[in-house]
Amino acid sequence: MDVTLPLRSRTNYHLQPSKIVALGLNYLEHIKESQSVDVKNFDDEIPTEPVLFPKTPNVLIGPGAPIILPAFLKDYNFSNCRIDHEAELAIIIKDRVKNLSPDSAMDHVLGFTCFNDISQRNFQKTDKSGWYRGKSLDTFGPIGPEIVPPELIGDPQNLEIICRLNGKTVQHSNTRHMIFKIPEILVFISKNFTLEAGDIILTGTPSGVGPIKDGDCVEVEIENIGVLRNPVQAEIEA
Repeated sequence: MDVTLPLRSRTNYHLQPSKIVALGLNYLEHIKESQSVDVKNFDDEIPTEPVLFPKTPNVLIGPGAPIILPAFLKDYNFSNCRIDHEAELAIIIKDRVKNLSPDSAMDHVLGFTCFNDISQRNFQKTDKSGWYRGKSLDTFGPIGPEIVPPELIGDPQNLEIICRLNGKTVQHSNTRHMIFKIPEILVFISKNFTLEAGDIILTGTPSGVGPIKDGDCVEVEIENIGVLRNPVQAEIEA
């Protein structure tokens, strides 16, 4: 992981998160497609509190860098080896915080950017430990193209979010459809974990997630941020 992104109207920002905390099941329409996603602990029940899982910092890649499909997956002989795209709004934390209040939560946001929560579905379905491995393989976290500070983003709870696969729109929603809104997310996470400057919070994906393959190009576009574009490549076996 070595990603530096422009911080709009300021300078470049080197991403060095101590942790990446992600939300699952935060858009109702995504919950409704649980059967097609078919992974452990993903059902059609609306959660009563944010559903958290980790991604590890080794996932991070910048705009234009390839998403690598690991060669070792062939060793498992999955009947349907599936790796999916998931377009998301990401939050970058500004400073060290704990137990945020709803009124002050947004004061501790450095900025917002696009994220692609690449997910290996077979591991998510079969690993006894849950989603950890399926979410954290190398290059499974494209981020960018820039970080937009709160004063320039407009209303972060009303942003169009789109994913295109080879130019075709496959996900299209708006951040207003989040079940848990951004201040609520920050309050809940900071109650459980101390957040450090540079930590990344992922706010969930809308419906339309689907598989990627070698040769594809995936784009995540979020209103007022821009387009995050990454090619997909199969790993060359040694």
